[in-house]
Amino acid sequence: MTTSATQTKTYSGPALLSYGFRPFFLFAGLWSAAAMVMWIAMLSGYLRLPTAFDMISWHVHEFLYGYLPAVIAGFLLTAVPNWTGRPPIRGMVLFVLALAWVAGRAVILFSDQLGPVVIAFVDLSFLALFALAIGREIVSARDWRNLKVLILIALFFCGNALFHVEAARNGVAYNGYGARLGIAVAIFLVMVIGGRIVPNFTRGWLMRRGSDGRLPVQFNRFDMASMILAAVALLFWVTAPEAYTTAILCLGAGIVHLARLARWAGERTTAEPLLLVLHIGYAFVPFGFLAASATVLFPATVSVSAATHAWTAGAIGVMTLAVMTRTTLGHVGRPLHATRGTVFIYICVIAAAILRFASGLGSVPQSILYLGAIAWVAAFVSFVLLFGPFLLRPRQEEKPVNK
Repeated sequence: MTTSATQTKTYSGPALLSYGFRPFFLFAGLWSAAAMVMWIAMLSGYLRLPTAFDMISWHVHEFLYGYLPAVIAGFLLTAVPNWTGRPPIRGMVLFVLALAWVAGRAVILFSDQLGPVVIAFVDLSFLALFALAIGREIVSARDWRNLKVLILIALFFCGNALFHVEAARNGVAYNGYGARLGIAVAIFLVMVIGGRIVPNFTRGWLMRRGSDGRLPVQFNRFDMASMILAAVALLFWVTAPEAYTTAILCLGAGIVHLARLARWAGERTTAEPLLLVLHIGYAFVPFGFLAASATVLFPATVSVSAATHAWTAGAIGVMTLAVMTRTTLGHVGRPLHATRGTVFIYICVIAAAILRFASGLGSVPQSILYLGAIAWVAAFVSFVLLFGPFLLRPRQEEKPVNK
C-alpha cells in the first residue's frame, strides 16, 4: 500500500497547503494570540469590536468555536491519512476549508450589521464542510471504527448552532447550553485522543531509552469505565451544572481520571518536556472535574469561571499546544525533542492556565487575570514565531519522522 507520506511527495503546490496541520495550526496560533489581545483591550475599555455578540460571548465563542476547531481540523486532517492509508486532503480542497474557517472568524468579528441567520450560516459552514471531507475519507477507506470522530464533530456543530440560537434569542450565550456542550465535547475529545497518544508516546519513548521501570498501562476496562463515568458527569454538567448530583458525578470523574493519568508513568518523562507536557495537559481534565464539583459544594471559594477555565485554558489550551508542537515537529522532519523555545511555550501556556483559574478564586486582584492573558499571548506568539517557518516550508526529507 502506498503510504500518505509517499503520496505527499508527489504534491507540487504551496507547502502551506500540502497537509492539514500546516494552515490550521498556523491560523490557530495567530488567531489565539490576536483574539486574546482584543479581548483584554475590550475588557479594559480600549476597544469595541463591530460584532453582534456581547463582549464575553465573543470571547467564549472565538476560543471554543473559532480557535479549537482549527486545531481539531489540523490534527484530524493529518491523522486520518495515517488511519485510512489514503492521500492527505491538500491543495484546493484544503484551501477551501481554510477559507471557510477564516470566513467564520471574519463574519463573527464584523457581525454588527448582519442578521443572525447569515452569521450562523457562514460560521457553521466550516464544521459542515470539514465533517463532509473527513467523512468521505473514512467511508472511502471503510475505516468504520474511526467513524466515532464524526459523532464528536456533529455534537460540536450542534453546540455551535445552539450558541448562535441563544445569542440571537437571549442577547448573551457565554453561560448557556451551547457553550457548555462545546466544552463538554472538547473535554471528551481530549480524553479520547489523550488516552490514545499520551500512553502510547510515553511507552514508545521509554522503550527506546531501554531504561528499567514501569510502563504505561494499556487501554483496558478501567479506561472504558472512566470514560463512561466522565461522559455521564459531562452530560449532567451541560444540563444541570448547579445540581448536587452533578457535583458528586464530577467529583467521582475527577478522582477516577487522576487514577487513569497515574497509570501512564508520567513521572518518568521529566527528561523530555515534549512528553511531560502531554501528561500535564491531561492533568487539567480531572482538575476541571474537581473544580466543577467545587463550584457546587464550595460556591464561595471556586467560581464557575474558575472551573470552566481549568478545562478551557488548562486542558484545552495546554493539550492543543502540546499536540500542535509535537505534530509539527514530526511531520516536517524535525527531531521529536523540545528545544528551549518550545519549553518556553509550555511554561507560558501552563502559567496562563493556572493564573486564569486563580483569578476566579475568592477576592484576588484583577491583575492576575491580565498576567494570565499576557502569558497566553506569549505562548502563542512564540509558537507562531518558532513553528511558523516550519509550517510554511517544505518537509526536510533527510530527517525521518520518529513515531
